[in-house]
Amino acid sequence: MAAPIKTLVAMEDGLDAGVLQGSLPTGGNVQIVGIVEGLDQSWEVLQETPTDVLVVACDGDSDRALFLVDGSIKAKPERPVVVLYTGNPNGFVRRVFEAGADDIVGLPQTPENVRFAIEKAIARRQGGGGSGAIASAPLICVLGPKGGTGKTLTACNLAVSLASAGERVAVVDLDLQFGDVALSLGMAPDKTVYDLAKSGGTLDAEKLDGYLMTHESGVRVLAAPTRPDQASTVTVAFLRDVYAVLRSSFDYVLVDTPPGFTPEVIASIDSSTNVCMVGMLDSLSLKNTKLGLETLDLMGYSTDRIKLVLNRADSKVGITRDDVAAIVGRVPDITIPSDREVPRAVNEGRPVAMLNPRSEVAVGFRSLADQYTSHPVANGKNGRKLLRRKKA
Repeated sequence: MAAPIKTLVAMEDGLDAGVLQGSLPTGGNVQIVGIVEGLDQSWEVLQETPTDVLVVACDGDSDRALFLVDGSIKAKPERPVVVLYTGNPNGFVRRVFEAGADDIVGLPQTPENVRFAIEKAIARRQGGGGSGAIASAPLICVLGPKGGTGKTLTACNLAVSLASAGERVAVVDLDLQFGDVALSLGMAPDKTVYDLAKSGGTLDAEKLDGYLMTHESGVRVLAAPTRPDQASTVTVAFLRDVYAVLRSSFDYVLVDTPPGFTPEVIASIDSSTNVCMVGMLDSLSLKNTKLGLETLDLMGYSTDRIKLVLNRADSKVGITRDDVAAIVGRVPDITIPSDREVPRAVNEGRPVAMLNPRSEVAVGFRSLADQYTSHPVANGKNGRKLLRRKKA
């Protein structure tokens, strides 16, 4: 039997002790060796107590917590640090990873989620790189720190492009408050991820299949909740289970994310094999794209698993492609041009890759799909060409 993971918890003054206690795992492979009130006192106890993992629990954007994280990493680089926080995560997530923490989890939380974060942090430091799940299909997270960059457009057209090559593709709409994947595909959801989360019981492929909509392209869709107030029902632990089942059932799983690095987005990135970062040709979008790429780097996400897509890349706004490389720090892997077919496709609820497959936009998305496949999307499996009937 493996030795327990000795975990010391440093609790910031003023934090709700009851919320923290209810979120910590008990028994099993995680052993809480102490809960210290006060971050200054925690540093002293940390020097004297054999500890495998340090958990820092704080109330919002805390400079003291970041100071403790930084000091712990410098003192013992091989010892992981997990941050638990309450309040608004905006801006704090980036600072936590800059300080060297391995993970950040919002409070209140289930003990199993905190246990998973601790185990994952240990695995990362030891080179384990994952939770040991048997899922094997690629999971591609479509990210864009700024809203309106075309994440949903990219996710839908990438999914359709992969499906046109005969791949079995599932799309999860993770924008739990304002998701538009179903609308973009011209579908009216009768069941959503909220209904699945509320159903209870064991989650397996057969059960999950009953909550997936089928698009005419063959793409399967797990739709976002129909009302913003339903979002809180979908937990991080539940999403991990969903991803594991999907990856064992499909060839590709795509996750369309909301703007920002919310706990759900971070968990999806952790579960992913690839990230597709989408930006636009304007200074605000490029700035946020740069920050997003830097945050992924701070999270230890390998750059060779990230594809950068520049949407509306031919817009005449006084920013050249050379400017993009200078601002973002890398050249886009794929550029998607502007096209009047795009708003038409959105209004009709039909991806441009299907509405006008000969358009430059559709060609761009097929090129993106080629980045993830071992065979050109223009061809079917086993090298057989996909025959398309010409319009009369």
